[in-house]
Amino acid sequence: MPKRGDIVLIPVPFTDLSSQKQRPVIVISNDSYNQKTEDMIVVALTSNPEATTYGFTVTSADLAEGALKRPSQVRVDKLFTLSQSMVLIPN
Repeated sequence: MPKRGDIVLIPVPFTDLSSQKQRPVIVISNDSYNQKTEDMIVVALTSNPEATTYGFTVTSADLAEGALKRPSQVRVDKLFTLSQSMVLIPN
């Protein structure tokens, strides 16, 4: 079960639905919600520094554990509720 703060990979389809790409997200729903439901609430993460003016930057120094390959933007304009079964690679 993903926990709040985990960075996980999920499949995101291309707009033409021809294929999909693994994309990172941060789990923001609390652990109680994640235990009681099959869903989780996530926010998108991107390493593109130009991606949005509605985000903020995180680095490996901001993480309690793990590492990011490069500074990344938390896309606060991209919130999703997803099934936990969509997680491809847990933290």
